[in-house]
Amino acid sequence: MQTNPVESNLFRPVSPEKKKVKEIQRPSLSVWKETILNILKNKLAILGLSLLVVIIFLAVFGPLMVPFSPSSQDLMKANVQPGGKYWFGTDDLGRDMWTRTWYGARVSLTIGIVAALIDLFIGVTIGGISGYMAGRSKFGDRVDSIIMRIIEILYGIPYLLVVILLMVIMDPGITTIIIALSVTGWVGMARITRGQILQLKSQDYVLAAEKLGTSHGKIILRHLLPNTLGIIIVNLTFTIPQAIFAESFLSFLGLGVQAPFASWGTMANDALGVILSGQWWRLFFPGFMISLTMFAFNSFGDGLQDALDPRNRK
Repeated sequence: MQTNPVESNLFRPVSPEKKKVKEIQRPSLSVWKETILNILKNKLAILGLSLLVVIIFLAVFGPLMVPFSPSSQDLMKANVQPGGKYWFGTDDLGRDMWTRTWYGARVSLTIGIVAALIDLFIGVTIGGISGYMAGRSKFGDRVDSIIMRIIEILYGIPYLLVVILLMVIMDPGITTIIIALSVTGWVGMARITRGQILQLKSQDYVLAAEKLGTSHGKIILRHLLPNTLGIIIVNLTFTIPQAIFAESFLSFLGLGVQAPFASWGTMANDALGVILSGQWWRLFFPGFMISLTMFAFNSFGDGLQDALDPRNRK
């Protein structure tokens, strides 16, 4: 069989401009690498993260920078203004405010982070079970309905009211504050997790895992929860400052951390009666640290939320 020879004028070399159109403009990036790059472009998020690093560093090493104990008293040095030997001044008992501020940071940050992690564990567990069981069977719908009714009841009760009641009933202390903050603090995390699981469980890869006989626990742990990790982390960054503020508020009312421990809330409470006497530093520094910490967490959380938003990916 004879074929016609190919004419050379039918083919032309591809121009450099058309080659560039088909070229990959950049290497593919994972979700977390792209998230990090988006965060680095967000100046407000970087500012919040930098402030958090500085606050945590000073909470750990700040008291070591001066030769004072947070509980050592010297009435001869009472109410000394900031500057010189006492960087943040002293209180009415002659205690160094710099040392007490950063010891208070340890207490406030510990309570806030531990309470938020407990909320994370309880909320993700209950919300994941509720969302996964919904719509599977009559038993699953019943489990989801019971869990959601409990969540709605707890969500309708004022958060601080429950915490204050528990603080009145239980002996005051750091452990009591963490327990009180965690009793209803997990509700928001559970609702968010349930909503995400309801959206994800109808995806093809979840249905394929079910057809292959994968157990429910493995589907939740390996397929559903990893894909909700972004929104969970973002919610965690907002939960921590809420817990810190709640602890400071309780300590300010006298229901939180008790002496000899110090927190930003107890320091603000001690300074409330002397603010009109010209001792401004006693209320300024703990109040400023509470505001700065909440600003840092919220700024970083907002930046993280924008970075993890699929609509912002290129």
